[in-house]
Amino acid sequence: MQIKKNDKTYDAVIVGSGAGGGMTARILAENGLNIAIVEAGPWFDPQNKEEKTQLRWPYESPRRGASTTRPFGDYNAAFGGWELPNEPYSTVGDTRFEWFRSRMLGGRTNHWGRISLRFGPDDFHRRDLDGLGANWPITYDEIKPYYDRVDKMIGVTGTNEGLPNDPDGFFLPPPKPRLSELMYTEAAKKSGVPVYPSRMSILTKKLNDDRGVCFYCAQCSRSCAVYADFSAGSCLIFPAQQAGKGQVDILVNCMAREVKTDETGKATAISYISKDDRREYEIKGKVTVLAASACETARLLMNSRMKGQTEGLGNSSGTLGRYLHDSTGANAAAFIPSLMDRTRYNEDGVGGMHVYSPWWLDNKKLDFPRGYHIEMGGTMSMPMYGFGGGHKAIQKILNYKVGGYGNPLLEEMKSVYGAVFYMAGRGESVALYDNYCEIDPNSVDEWGIPTLRFHYNWTDHERLQAKHMQETFRGILTDMGGEILSPEYTYEQDYGLLAPGAIIHEVGTARMGDDSKDSVTNKYGRLHDVPNVYVNDAGSFTSQADKNPTWTIMALAMRNSEHIVSELKKMNI
Repeated sequence: MQIKKNDKTYDAVIVGSGAGGGMTARILAENGLNIAIVEAGPWFDPQNKEEKTQLRWPYESPRRGASTTRPFGDYNAAFGGWELPNEPYSTVGDTRFEWFRSRMLGGRTNHWGRISLRFGPDDFHRRDLDGLGANWPITYDEIKPYYDRVDKMIGVTGTNEGLPNDPDGFFLPPPKPRLSELMYTEAAKKSGVPVYPSRMSILTKKLNDDRGVCFYCAQCSRSCAVYADFSAGSCLIFPAQQAGKGQVDILVNCMAREVKTDETGKATAISYISKDDRREYEIKGKVTVLAASACETARLLMNSRMKGQTEGLGNSSGTLGRYLHDSTGANAAAFIPSLMDRTRYNEDGVGGMHVYSPWWLDNKKLDFPRGYHIEMGGTMSMPMYGFGGGHKAIQKILNYKVGGYGNPLLEEMKSVYGAVFYMAGRGESVALYDNYCEIDPNSVDEWGIPTLRFHYNWTDHERLQAKHMQETFRGILTDMGGEILSPEYTYEQDYGLLAPGAIIHEVGTARMGDDSKDSVTNKYGRLHDVPNVYVNDAGSFTSQADKNPTWTIMALAMRNSEHIVSELKKMNI
């Protein structure tokens, strides 16, 4: 097949437009570089009336009552999911892995939970503390200035509490707790679980003239039309275009296929398939930045070659795709009778929890090595598709006749709406060499690009952590006066652990390190083997923490991007 080539050479070509790609674009453009962004999905702007779903009622959907094409609901701003038509992936043996892809400008940042937590000092040297995994080649103090700048650039709610491993930052006023969250706070105290205002990348006060302030519709997952929440398109890429310092060209609906290299071993271009005409093109850049998400970046590198390397670009260590790990996730829910028959009022708030519980215990006194934080929810916000799916269980608790239809059922559901409360744990798993992704030799996607297959299993480190989650949840929910709706999981059921990948926090496939023999990139995300290729997504993480990774992705991308600018000025690239 003939490849169409463009003679123009950009200062940098960025693959992916999410948290890492968006931050890279903004920093490089603000420094006057001419860049191109290659995005696999379509253009998306939540202000566009044709794309906007915020403040639309469920009955407005053309699919009323039918199955949705979006995994989190018909109006969720996720153009993608764990299964995409004609874009398969596979698993090996007893592997359970679910790979979420979001094909759109801004990627997953359009629909994520916006829980914005810094990693703490301990999170960068866990091996020193428990002998497992590897230490990062950087410390918290090295990345702290970039966390500070991300706080000020993007905006994040919270309060400074002086917690040793949940660092203070520059916070906007947090929203007040809802009634159920106040009940949770009181019950958590009985179990010794601390509760603090949540840290969310949502503007509760004016930050600049480009973005509005949250008006508490609780629909952040639909992406905000006034740009009050963080999405990479609205908060990073659009400002980069408007700054007028560097050129920002965006190629949407373009599926990256391969990083091209020359005889000297340097990257020269990205080849991609245009979904519009199904032809292959090349776009040239002095620097290549991969920010397509941990697994997609690994896939792109594995599908690329250079002289002397046949196992993937930058893979002299043999660790490309290795050490893949996702946050642990386990949930529990309860029916709270005292929350029945409440006076209706606007309890929406921001799009997510108003309080949270960071990890509070010493793992040296426990039977598992890493911690978790607690998220929670349950309000009288707008019902989504599928509401009422567990109503039969509530009818049994209330000794109502099970089943029903029409007005009697409607009155029952109105009575109990807002009286279900759930808790979720999001914890740290241990990065293992034997958990990895690789190219499936027998499968390609519809664009002819070889796909991934996964090898992944939880260990007792994660199972026992989930057991602790479930015991904690059930104790707190019971102290809230709740009737537990969730089953009691066993060891054989992994104590309710969701499948790896289900939390959409996968990291570590091109991990950073000082030694090129056991890592893919250096501490600036630069491939050890290819001096002008950088990984600016979570693929470069040495380990995950008991926090969501987005704030760290952006802090590292900011740091890496300024390193790129410096190296270009020094003519080292």
